[in-house]
Amino acid sequence: MKYFIIAGEQSGDLHGSNLVRELIIADKVADIVCWGGDMMESAGAKLLMHYKKTAFMGFVVVLKNLRTIARNLSLCKQQIKEFSPDVVILIDYPGFNLRIAEYAKKSGLRVFYYISPKFWAWKEKRVEKIKEYVEKMYIIFPFETSFYKKHQIEVEYRGNPLVDETERRISSMPSSEELRKVMLLDGRPIIGILAGSRRHEVESILPQMVRIVSNFPDYQFVLAGVKNLPDELYFRIIGNENIKLIKEKTYEILHISEAALVASGTATLEAALLNTPQVVCYKADFLSMLIALILIRVKFISLVNLIMDAEVVKELVGYSLNKRNIAEELRSVLMGGRKREKMLSDYVLMKQRLGPAGASARVAADMVKVLGK
Repeated sequence: MKYFIIAGEQSGDLHGSNLVRELIIADKVADIVCWGGDMMESAGAKLLMHYKKTAFMGFVVVLKNLRTIARNLSLCKQQIKEFSPDVVILIDYPGFNLRIAEYAKKSGLRVFYYISPKFWAWKEKRVEKIKEYVEKMYIIFPFETSFYKKHQIEVEYRGNPLVDETERRISSMPSSEELRKVMLLDGRPIIGILAGSRRHEVESILPQMVRIVSNFPDYQFVLAGVKNLPDELYFRIIGNENIKLIKEKTYEILHISEAALVASGTATLEAALLNTPQVVCYKADFLSMLIALILIRVKFISLVNLIMDAEVVKELVGYSLNKRNIAEELRSVLMGGRKREKMLSDYVLMKQRLGPAGASARVAADMVKVLGK
C-alpha cells in the first residue's frame, strides 16, 4: 500500500521514523513518502519536504510566515494528488495537518491521525474537524481518551512511542564512563541543558538558563544542541559561561546528567523516562505568552505533569523563569535535594500509566489491518 505521512517538527520526525520502520515490517510492499526529517528518511520513507522548512511555531512566528505556509500547503496537496496514496497519515502539527485532512477527505482519500494535537489544552472546538475528516485517531497519552470520549470520538491508545525509543536508545548506549570520554567531559557531576529545538525557543529560554551556571561551580553544564540550529546561535547566548555544546546527543546527555533544565515539550517526557530529575522551563515573546495565558485551558504545560495530573516536576513559566527560581528548583532535584527522591518515585508511577514498549509496532499493525478491510 501507499502511505503519505506528514510530520512538521523534530518530535514528529522521531515518532514518524519509528512508525515508518514498523509499517515496512507490517506491510512488505509499503511505499512511503513523507514530509518529515532525516530520521523518517533513514527509516525508509522518501523525503519530499524537510520539517526545518515548515516548522513555524508561536503566534507571531506564524503570522510572519503566512505566505510560506500557504505555498507549502499548495505544494503538499499537489504532491498528495500526484502520489495518490491509500492513506494520508498525519502526525500532530495541527495548523497545517488539519487543512490537509480536509483536503484529503474531500479528495476521497482515507485519513489517519497519529499523535493527537493538544486540543485538550486550547482551541478545543477544532476537535470537531477530527470527527469530520479523520477516519482513525491514534493517541499516545492515556488521559486523552476521556477528552475524545466527551466529543463522541473513538480513539486508539496503544502505548507511547517514546517508551520504545527510550528503551532502544538505552540498550545501545555505551557506559557512562565511555560517554564522558567521548564527549570530553571531566569527572564532575553533569547538569544537562535542553533549551528546545526551535530558534525562537532557544532565544527566549536559554538566556535564562545560562544565568545560573556560576551558582554551581562544582558541576559541569552540557547543552544538548540540535543540528538544524547554527552553533553561532548557541555561542552568542552562552557567551563566556562554562557550558559545553554537544549536538544530537540529547538522550546520552540526559542519561549521564544528575539533573537537567528542560524546555517544555517532548524533552520533559524523555527526561522522565530516562530517570533524570528536571526543572521545566518555558518563555516566549510577550504577545505569544499573553495569548497563551488567555486561551490555554490546562493547569500544566509539561507532559509529565499532564500524564500524572499532578505537579511531579516544577514548571517555571514566563516571569517565574528567573535566576533565583531556576537555581532554587535545580538545587532541590540534585543529589540530596529535597524533591529528588519523590520525583524519581513519581516517574515510576508515570511509566506504569504509559504502559509497555511496542506502541509503534501495535499502531502500524492496526493501520495495515484497517486499510486491508
